[in-house]
Amino acid sequence: AQFKTPISAESDLLAAARGLPIDKPGIACILGTGSNSCLYDGERIIKNVRSAGYILGDEGSGAAMGRRFLSDYLKNLTPKDLCDAFHEKFKVTPDEIMDSIYNHPFPNHLDNKYAFNLVYEELMRFFQRNIIQYDYKSYPVYFMGNLAYTYADILDLVAKDFGLNIEKTEKSPMQGLIEYHSIYG
Repeated sequence: AQFKTPISAESDLLAAARGLPIDKPGIACILGTGSNSCLYDGERIIKNVRSAGYILGDEGSGAAMGRRFLSDYLKNLTPKDLCDAFHEKFKVTPDEIMDSIYNHPFPNHLDNKYAFNLVYEELMRFFQRNIIQYDYKSYPVYFMGNLAYTYADILDLVAKDFGLNIEKTEKSPMQGLIEYHSIYG
């Protein structure tokens, strides 16, 4: 009451849209621990392919990649060098794996064909199950999130497979949100 400043609480998806294309139409995507996407008209979200969460979907997310790697690890389907690196880094028993996978970073071994393919295929699934549900060739596509930023090179390869160029990839929406709010209040 003392500051008389209007306050609104919105979703992380709207923050990504406002922080990426800012005031232009486009497809805004979040890739991090979770994943989500929307069609943004420059002011508001006009279409959203529902994120199914880490149990039913979440293609392209860190949770999906971790779940897939962990399943392969427990079934002895990962290459020996990755198994050894995983065990050396985490030193976990099967009972401790759930805690470890959500509370510690996954080692980055993209020079390993298995690890590269795991990331590539999971990002491909995100495009197949999310991006193509929009009129994706008519709008620029933007990505937000730590995972999108970390794997931007692989994300670009997947986008090219769909005939797209990613307009922008950012780790955080903060700079774009500052710009958005300096323009629109």
